[in-house]
Amino acid sequence: MLIPYKPSQRKIAMGLISYMPKEKDVKKLQKTIDCYEHEESWKLYFWKSGEDFVAVIGLQVVEDGSAELHHLSVNPSFRQEGLGRKIIEEVKSRLNGPLHATKETKNFLNSCQEV
Repeated sequence: MLIPYKPSQRKIAMGLISYMPKEKDVKKLQKTIDCYEHEESWKLYFWKSGEDFVAVIGLQVVEDGSAELHHLSVNPSFRQEGLGRKIIEEVKSRLNGPLHATKETKNFLNSCQEV
């Protein structure tokens, strides 16, 4: 289930995003979270399984209703279960346009569309 991010969940979001290869540095993580907290077009969502937040997805929504996928990170304990694809499909169903990838998310997004 997708849950919108709240600033009170900053540490949880930083922990999940830190699983991404280019998001290991604390200062970079803080800057990333600041974008989601202060830029209106940047949206961050958690994926909740039971009582646990197990993944995070970050988008930049464009005026035409499309969005660009900036972050998608799943807790390693929940990987290889198709959760990333499930999250992508849920996000796509909520958008008013297509979902585009960044350089960092291109391979994953392409792999989701191949199935």
